[in-house]
Amino acid sequence: MDKKNPTEKTVSFPVCGGKPKVPSDKETEALAAMKAIKEKVRDLKDRRAVMAANGKAGDMESIEKELARLKADWEIWEEKRAAAAKERMILLGHEEGPVEKA
Repeated sequence: MDKKNPTEKTVSFPVCGGKPKVPSDKETEALAAMKAIKEKVRDLKDRRAVMAANGKAGDMESIEKELARLKADWEIWEEKRAAAAKERMILLGHEEGPVEKA
């Protein structure tokens, strides 16, 4: 029988929170938003092509405005995705730099 010595101290180490998620939650959010934008752009471009083929220019201006707005949204989400990717790379130790907590 092995009995542990009651005077022997055990050492416990803090438990880490685990590895960072790849892709991170922020990256996943940005990628999902970018995917939704891409689907909207495809739909609008298809509508624009059908309208052009039928010779109807009635709604063309609103489609162009919506495409411009979606492009601006895409650029914003691309910046957020890149920032989240950089943050993840810093957490993983692949890049140097300060980690900003959100």
